[in-house]
Amino acid sequence: MAKFLGINRLGRLFQAIREAGGLKQAYLKLYRNDDLKTGKLIGIDKYGNRYFENPYYFYGRNRWVEYSPHVNMDYDGSQIPAEWYGWMHYKTDLPPIRDGCRPKHKWIADHSENLSGTKEAYMPYSTTPPKVEAWNPNKK
Repeated sequence: MAKFLGINRLGRLFQAIREAGGLKQAYLKLYRNDDLKTGKLIGIDKYGNRYFENPYYFYGRNRWVEYSPHVNMDYDGSQIPAEWYGWMHYKTDLPPIRDGCRPKHKWIADHSENLSGTKEAYMPYSTTPPKVEAWNPNKK
């Protein structure tokens, strides 16, 4: 009867609010992530991203990341390191904190996010003059 009336969904809502840390924190999480989910914390990477899993949700939606608070609303998928990328996209069921077979070579570069479209984006220096010059109406 409770399932028919939707009381179980109301219980899940209260559980999500409780796990978020109260009504205000739940609102902030909903505003930032566009979703209010409950799940088991799987791990935290060195950048502060938190990874969760809940098999109650559909496959493809049952693993998610909550980005570190210092990036605020300026987050994107390139902020997920390679070791967590495989777990997020179902390439492996073992998260990097439980997988001891991952190579850890000293020549592997540290993860950096994609900076395209920002002020820090790479712009190559060119010594050749442009073939096409922009029109300047003031130039005579």
